[in-house]
Amino acid sequence: MSIETKVEQIKEDLDFFEDELSKYEYIIDLGKKLKPLEEEHQIPKNLVHGCTSQVWLITENRDGKLYFYGTSDAIIVKGLVFMILEIFSGSTIEELKEVDMDIVHELKLAEVITPNRQSGVIGMIKKIKEYALKA
Repeated sequence: MSIETKVEQIKEDLDFFEDELSKYEYIIDLGKKLKPLEEEHQIPKNLVHGCTSQVWLITENRDGKLYFYGTSDAIIVKGLVFMILEIFSGSTIEELKEVDMDIVHELKLAEVITPNRQSGVIGMIKKIKEYALKA
């Protein structure tokens, strides 16, 4: 499934909720689905820059595709991490290198999360692109 298709699916899920509070609660619920990230990976090297909260992101290269794992120390941010991982994990290195979409805009996250959280989402995407460029 393409990155664009995954973004569209999450957008549809978010659009289902009519008010900001419901969307916010939905994002928090997504964070509860996030698999734990072992403490050994919660090190400065894996920190995402641009986030107010601490976000750790790691990658695994399998068969030319990158799989991402991450977590945060903030409840709402865990939901955002979950969304980003759902969108990008399992994509080819080439797909990830070419990503040039404004996920915050595409998902209308500006309506739900603060500008600091928005820059955190952008930071996660930058880190994912860095991993793709190094792979």
